[in-house]
Amino acid sequence: MATQATAQRRFSFLQIAITLQTLTIFLQAVSAGLLLTSPYGETLHSVGARVMYGASMLYVLAAVLAWKPGGGSPRPVWHASGFLVLASVQVVLGIAHIPLVHLPLGVLMFGLSVLALARR
Repeated sequence: MATQATAQRRFSFLQIAITLQTLTIFLQAVSAGLLLTSPYGETLHSVGARVMYGASMLYVLAAVLAWKPGGGSPRPVWHASGFLVLASVQVVLGIAHIPLVHLPLGVLMFGLSVLALARR
């Protein structure tokens, strides 16, 4: 019984991490629109990028915590790690001002995050 409660707690932490990541990516899309239309958009998008990257790291942590103690499948760890790589590429592309790749990658990341959320 205690093991099941622990597994549910880890599972919900993983769900929270994926939900937070998905929400931050969506807010990045909103702040990208503001970037084009308002003077404070750049600041919001820059701060949002840091928060989104932190949410991606939290997703990796949650996936490892859900996998390691319970001996479950390592698949969520691979997904979370891959997503952190995508987030890293996204940050580099944003800093380099390469919107031709930065924007489609952001859309892809949002879609993958929603897919991960739907799987949980």
